[in-house]
Amino acid sequence: MNEYRLPEKFETECYRLRRVQTKDAAAIFEAYAADVAVTKYLTWKPHRSVSDTLTFLKAISSDWDQGKSYHVVVFHRKQPGDLLGMFDARPSGSRVNYGYVLRASAWGNGCASEVMSWMVEHALSQPMIFRAEAYCDIANPASARVLENAGMTREGILRRYLVHPNISDDPRDCFVYSRVR
Repeated sequence: MNEYRLPEKFETECYRLRRVQTKDAAAIFEAYAADVAVTKYLTWKPHRSVSDTLTFLKAISSDWDQGKSYHVVVFHRKQPGDLLGMFDARPSGSRVNYGYVLRASAWGNGCASEVMSWMVEHALSQPMIFRAEAYCDIANPASARVLENAGMTREGILRRYLVHPNISDDPRDCFVYSRVR
């Protein structure tokens, strides 16, 4: 059985994605990593400096090389130098778990739904993957819609599941979504 890997570059109808690189640190910091509104429902606090972002990018580069997770940055095809956000895929056995973040100006334009749809289809086309899954805070209806638009089904609520430190230091309830084959 081969191990699951996300391609280093791929395209959807409207977007181009590629493996994140350390040279993306300043663009990521400016686009979303320091934005309190964007990071509200994420599992990390806003970055205080480009140095914080660079440290994160070095860690996830190593994760890619080890097959632990695959982070890609997204750009609109019509504006190839304008970073919109990041998506990640974390394989574990026969499943892949997803996360994403988009800068605020990219919200509501269909980017997350289109890219997540591609990523779910890609994973489930691999013979070793039987489940694509993602979580979102129960107070985040926009992310819930993205996951539903990507063809995932809400399976239930995971009580006290993830800490979203920008809301509370206590674990919060999350919806779990999946698509299986």
